[in-house]
Amino acid sequence: MPSMIKQVLSVIALLATLAAGYWWGYTQSQTAETATAAVATKGDRKILYYRNPMGLPDTSPVPKKDPMGMDYLPVYDGEEAPSDQNIVAISTEKVQKLGVRTEKAELRELIRTVRAVATVQTDERKQYTVVTKFEGWIQRLYVNTTGQAVRKGDALMDVYSPDLVAAQQEYLIAARGLQSVADGDPDVRAAMQRLVTSALQKLRNWDVAETELRHLQQTGEVRQYLTLRAQADGVVLEKKAIEGQRFMPGETLYQIADLSSVWMLADVFEQDLSMIHPDQRVTIRVDAYPDKVFNGEVAFIYPAVTPETRTAIVRIVLPNPDGLLKPAMYARAEFASFHSRNKVLTVPDSAVLDTGTRRVVLVDLGTGRYEPRTVKLGTHADGYAEVLGGLRAGEAVVVKANFLIDAESNFKSALNSFGHTSYYPVSGEQEIASSSAVLSASQVQYRGEGNIEAIDFAHATVTLAHGPIESLKWPAMVMDFRVQEPALLQAFKPGQKVIFEIAEESAGEFVVVRIQPADTFHDH
Repeated sequence: MPSMIKQVLSVIALLATLAAGYWWGYTQSQTAETATAAVATKGDRKILYYRNPMGLPDTSPVPKKDPMGMDYLPVYDGEEAPSDQNIVAISTEKVQKLGVRTEKAELRELIRTVRAVATVQTDERKQYTVVTKFEGWIQRLYVNTTGQAVRKGDALMDVYSPDLVAAQQEYLIAARGLQSVADGDPDVRAAMQRLVTSALQKLRNWDVAETELRHLQQTGEVRQYLTLRAQADGVVLEKKAIEGQRFMPGETLYQIADLSSVWMLADVFEQDLSMIHPDQRVTIRVDAYPDKVFNGEVAFIYPAVTPETRTAIVRIVLPNPDGLLKPAMYARAEFASFHSRNKVLTVPDSAVLDTGTRRVVLVDLGTGRYEPRTVKLGTHADGYAEVLGGLRAGEAVVVKANFLIDAESNFKSALNSFGHTSYYPVSGEQEIASSSAVLSASQVQYRGEGNIEAIDFAHATVTLAHGPIESLKWPAMVMDFRVQEPALLQAFKPGQKVIFEIAEESAGEFVVVRIQPADTFHDH
């Protein structure tokens, strides 16, 4: 009797093996026929783009490989519709309650505005210092207050100086000598003329005004007090001269500056310097005149950066015909810079969800359906971001309440993970030491086995050369993973064989939540 049972069992086992072999051959034949038909069908269809072979939300307009050397897969015309698993659906009533607002991705000319604080300074090229080149005394002051406006040629002060008196006398002696030899030898007249010219030039070198020299030439009288006059228009910023004061050669008596145009020195952060260039138009606003807008031009970008503030000074030349702008005033400068002469595809900054590793927008598919889409961004300017990839012009993206929709999407993903056919629960039948870290009870975990290639303790990452992970449809490869609990790495070293479990922390980003040496792992 037992032998008969054994024979029956053997026949059943043989039939099961033959059936399995037949079914495997049939399915392989069908798969091959399907693939051949698909290739034949796709042969005449247009390739829209290439998608990541690992299912990550990354696309490319041209063929390329991922960091692990796997080829990106082509997506043909008609296949680009997103998978329902990546779509979050929200009822119309909830959309209204959330206040969802969308805006289309459009081509626009990006104008980036760089803002900086600035101070008004005098134009260094229009500053003038009144000094004397001789010793003397101030007899009378005509400009005797700070802030007083002067014009070129205005009298500043009357001064007495023995040197000036002597120089006038030298000129008159030379002039009379020239008259006395008017009918004499030409060489003598030429010599006397040189003395006259030299005496006048000496007075000019001492900044005696031409008005005073003409008076001396016309009257032939030596004046005890000569008048010093302003050599430029401006405002007295500093006055050190006092009536009766004795002054020495080189001593500063006045500081005068022309404020008909001023410099605005703006502190621009170093990351914005690439947007600044000479002759660029600048808009200036001053708190003292909130209803006025001043316009200037960038004249110079200073070559050094201030280490404490990481800013560089940008000089702006600003007309000031009414004298409203005064030195040391604070102002706000706005530099308008065109990112490109051509229009670029853009979305509002509020549409972008930044995970730290990816930039995602929610594309409105209509009827309360939204698709999270990874995008590649370029320049940001005045509330808009340039889109370099991931979107097409005209697609509507969520610009308000997108964080709430994203939370809804993550909740849906967590719920779907419970029904995942490849979910490997940590149960009593398969168990890793309880001291391992667990990310979250609601996150699906995938088991793998491999060797440690390298460990980066500083960044809590491990490089694993693992075998195929069927639950994720991953082939054998070498990958870097972040470890949820960095302390777990202290017990491992490169070359060690381990069994590990990973969980999807964010879309396409996996983290090691459990890890155990393979030689200590046992099935129960």
